[in-house]
Amino acid sequence: MSTIIDIANQLFTPLINLGAAPLMTIVLTVIALFFKVKPSRALEGGIKLGIALTGIGAIIGILTTAFSDAMTAFVERTGISLNITDVGWAPLATITWGSPYTLYFLLIMVIVNIIMLAMKKTNTLDVDIFDIWHLAIVGLFAIFCGANLFIASALVIFIGVLKIWNSDLMKPTFNDLLNAPDSNPMTTTHMNYMMNPIIMVFDKIFDKVFPWLDKYDFDAAKLNSKIGFWGSKFAIGIYLGIFVGLLAGQTPTQIFSLAFTAAVCLELFSLIGAWFIAAVEPLSQGITDFANKRLKGRTINIGLDWPFLAGRAEIWAAANVLAPIMLLEAIILPGNKLLPLGGIIAMGVTPALLVVTRGKLIRMIVIGAIELPLFLWSGTLIAPFVTQTAKAVGAFPSGLSESAMISHTTMEGPIEKFLGYLVGNASQGQIEFVLYAALALGAYLLIFIWYARQMKKRNAAYAAEKEEKTAPASAKGNVAYAAEAK
Repeated sequence: MSTIIDIANQLFTPLINLGAAPLMTIVLTVIALFFKVKPSRALEGGIKLGIALTGIGAIIGILTTAFSDAMTAFVERTGISLNITDVGWAPLATITWGSPYTLYFLLIMVIVNIIMLAMKKTNTLDVDIFDIWHLAIVGLFAIFCGANLFIASALVIFIGVLKIWNSDLMKPTFNDLLNAPDSNPMTTTHMNYMMNPIIMVFDKIFDKVFPWLDKYDFDAAKLNSKIGFWGSKFAIGIYLGIFVGLLAGQTPTQIFSLAFTAAVCLELFSLIGAWFIAAVEPLSQGITDFANKRLKGRTINIGLDWPFLAGRAEIWAAANVLAPIMLLEAIILPGNKLLPLGGIIAMGVTPALLVVTRGKLIRMIVIGAIELPLFLWSGTLIAPFVTQTAKAVGAFPSGLSESAMISHTTMEGPIEKFLGYLVGNASQGQIEFVLYAALALGAYLLIFIWYARQMKKRNAAYAAEKEEKTAPASAKGNVAYAAEAK
């Protein structure tokens, strides 16, 4: 096993050390060349993806830093004793990549993905290798809790396979949300979408108990056209900035600075989201040509990072409403020790809400508020591991005292962190934890299977709708009757 880890480190360390943007530039360019895209076009797409990743990272950094300062002031003003510091996602990525096991998990998942493609168990080629840290941290946490490397690897593969299957299930919904053709190759294996099954449970409850709420729902983009500026991303940012600034007791100058920072960041997210689409255009055409010539039309999807959906206004509208809700929940939630700072803009929460509800904003907000405690408890649970690992790899924030603990409020994959905890402790032979782990893994798989069936029904409806639109007028009645009969 140590030999495999050494090989993984030798293969991937030079690439990972380049950082996410250069790494993904190289990966996308090489893949495009493999699919016979012209070198200049392949490089153009790769560079655009690197620019998009750099841009989205910079804007998230500006936004979270601005709100972290305000929330720190809020803590000092109120004296709330939540003693785990939310440092956001970037330090956790650094910490995770500081472990040699992360590259080992990356190598395993690359092999698994290739095998699944060869066996036609998936149509997704996952190129977002930087974000393997979301999955790797589950394996690392399981090891921290007592699992050996073999058991941790089995857990990572189990979750990783479901992530790849999920990318196939979500693909038609992505096309619908982006108004993109079937030839569009973009999908994602990002960990935040592994909350989809839980979200869908609540979405189905909405269908049965609260369907009348949907008539009060609104499309964030349509709202902009109806009421203009007051429903725009600019305005939403202004509202949130003023609210948080008032909570923090800031001066008028500080409040307006925070409000304008939020406003410009939310607007730029939409702009940068379009860059991701432009970045994969050369690859999209290359894949289409390759599939037609070599794979007899088989569809190959490309698993990217989640922000190609960042242009959807619902993501930011829901995140802005959930920010003060998360703050309130953090204060009153039993067992929580984590105050939202770096994760106050809930990017680990809202993309999955968008996909499952398909942009129904009221559902996104209500279900998001229900699931936020899972993120807070998960962040609290994993804090000792994150703190100890940060110190071990030299990534502990310099501005904090040595006795402080760190974590992240909206870290993707909260359910998977609990699985890592249970599996790790079960590996020590405690009967109680063995039972809990078995039940948790069984429930996790069963809910995913149920979710997959629901998504397949949705995808069949998409296909029927497209068939009806393209069918001759004389055949449309029959197609509509068949769809209704299902």
